[in-house]
Amino acid sequence: MTEKVTLDQTDYWKLDSKCMEYVFDIKVSFPNTEPPEEGFPTIYMLDGNSHFQYGRDVVRLQSRNAPKTFVAPAIVVGIGHHGTEKEVSKQRFHDFTPFAEQYSYPDRLKAVGGELGPHGGADKLLDFMEQELMPEIARRYVVDPDSRTLFGHSLGGLFVLYTLLTRSHLFTNYLACSPSIWWNDHEILEYEKNFRENTDMDTPKNLFIAVGEEEGFMVNDAKDLVSNMESKKSDELQIAFYIAPEENHGSVVPTIMSRAIRFSNGIFPNSEVRTRQTQR
Repeated sequence: MTEKVTLDQTDYWKLDSKCMEYVFDIKVSFPNTEPPEEGFPTIYMLDGNSHFQYGRDVVRLQSRNAPKTFVAPAIVVGIGHHGTEKEVSKQRFHDFTPFAEQYSYPDRLKAVGGELGPHGGADKLLDFMEQELMPEIARRYVVDPDSRTLFGHSLGGLFVLYTLLTRSHLFTNYLACSPSIWWNDHEILEYEKNFRENTDMDTPKNLFIAVGEEEGFMVNDAKDLVSNMESKKSDELQIAFYIAPEENHGSVVPTIMSRAIRFSNGIFPNSEVRTRQTQR
């Protein structure tokens, strides 16, 4: 006789978004401890059906010995799509990309560009998170409104960068793994330039960018972006950059998850990670 496995201290529900006209799969892991006075930190994970459990397990296992692991108890929220692999892929290209009048595809995608589905839904997804998901999480759980983290990989990593560069007030910590900086002829660099030259943040923000050593051009793209951002004249932006040895685009997420979550807890390693720690 076989039985379905149920994850303890984990909720699953669907959220019908009016902003997106889409029903999201929401998974939430919550600590089995009393919340601190300010509430639990919250880690929002894009591609929740793929990456939620990585984040959940890192937090649950390592927060048992927080003084050594530097991972504190936290609520982990997975934001998931549903359907076939092709349907999920199309939805991701819509949800994680900024709107543009025109889209330019690299050679490897030109033959299938028209099959990727509509693009440019990033602002609608941000509206959903700010107006619908975050209030629902705050209603159901005891959360710290001043300690929110966003994690995304690939196109999700691009969305993490876009969120920081356009609505930095939404999160404290931004974790971008293998971000698709190449999207639409590197248009995210224009957003970064405007952010660097025109944005003054009223609260400190932390950005962690990770990429696998074997990811080819994506490594150079990430290096260029980090170099640009490190020149931003601000005392309120902490940046860390990590290249995961021997990892590729498909393998990098589980290998960097602990490091990323430690970073969201304020741990800024000075070895193996290229870090600019600002003066406060």
